[in-house]
Amino acid sequence: MSDLFPGVPVIKFEGPNSDNPLAFKRYDPDKKVGDKTMKEHLRFAMAFWHSLTGAGRDPFGDPTMKRPWDSVADPMEVARARMRGVFELTEKLSIPYFCFHDRDIAPEGASLRETNRNLDQIVALAKDLLKTSPTKVLWGTANLFSNPRFMHGAATSPNPQVFAYAAAQVKKALEVTKELGGKNYVFWGGREGYETLLNTDMRLELDNLGRFLHLAVDYAKEIGFSGQFLIEPKPMEPTKHQYDSDTGACFAFLQEYDLLPNFKLNIETNHATLAGHTIQHELRFARDHGILGSVDANQGDELLGWDTDQFPTNLYHGTFMMYEILKNGGLHSGGLNFDAKPRRGSFTVEDLAISHIAGMDTFARGLEAAFAMIRDGALDRPLADRYAAWGSGIGASIRAGKESLRSLESAALDLGEIALRSGRQEELEAIVNRYL
Repeated sequence: MSDLFPGVPVIKFEGPNSDNPLAFKRYDPDKKVGDKTMKEHLRFAMAFWHSLTGAGRDPFGDPTMKRPWDSVADPMEVARARMRGVFELTEKLSIPYFCFHDRDIAPEGASLRETNRNLDQIVALAKDLLKTSPTKVLWGTANLFSNPRFMHGAATSPNPQVFAYAAAQVKKALEVTKELGGKNYVFWGGREGYETLLNTDMRLELDNLGRFLHLAVDYAKEIGFSGQFLIEPKPMEPTKHQYDSDTGACFAFLQEYDLLPNFKLNIETNHATLAGHTIQHELRFARDHGILGSVDANQGDELLGWDTDQFPTNLYHGTFMMYEILKNGGLHSGGLNFDAKPRRGSFTVEDLAISHIAGMDTFARGLEAAFAMIRDGALDRPLADRYAAWGSGIGASIRAGKESLRSLESAALDLGEIALRSGRQEELEAIVNRYL
């Protein structure tokens, strides 16, 4: 492989005492945690859009990132370089997967037909690179939010021609994801929502979104794509209200439109923050309802009200996330995708590598802590004890559906003072700290 990034070496595990920024301190891919290696548990992926196309632009400033293709004029040559680049970086970082939007990997042409031809050329290159690389595709998706045609939505647009265009784009993206061996396919409805209800037929838009996803399910069956479909919740930004606002809203939507058999969720940490939830809440809800499929691993700045997509370095978040993921039996066909970008001032390729190393070390430490807590029953025992009364007596009778309001009144009329027990929150938080 020709070196696009000579400043980034193959990253090795050097242990927690290393002060080498280009080395793993906690992530040892082959280290066993239980009956799986760290690599098998964590299933890391690189986000093509932030790592290869991200330029460091923000609403108030121009691009800052320095990349090898900055001086290349031909968009297709840039696309080829980026595709080679994602394989080089993932191999050097021991990241087994990458994720992409269709428009990340190939530029748009003057028509959808020309755009598809561009995409086919880059997919052919990717297929050649996949033949000799350990890197694989975790998931693909279609960008149905950047182009001005999607300003009013894609599947939820008031214009049926936009719905048709989006459907054609998803058709192609599904074909490409299958062709590249993708394990999953994601829908993020960045513009599937509204800015004001004054001009919104919410019922029609939701019905159309349900129709759209059924069309995707039908086509996947037609072409033999057996990957997992995923919806990615987000409450706002770019639209004021997005229909896939959090895990609860997504679950209700999937139930309403009979899509639960075909869909799980790809849950992002920073999106949970914007929804007013912790990431543990979102993962727990999804796990409890059998729809936890994959994770976009990042973190937000809690002092800022937008999606900052920072690399995950918070050990508490990493531990609580891995606790839920292990309780889920793992992520199965999903993974931990670094939907994250270095800060605008961290503009070198070395910064990009260091950011991934920091995130990978965070989840490796979280994995070990979460596994130990589960192994020791450190949180399970207090939890079971707190709800033990529901396993016998009137608690068991209520759970079995044997009681009525009348019978419960009879049981409650002569109760004296009810004995309550402490929730022991601080003690439980101290237990978590012991494992960290």
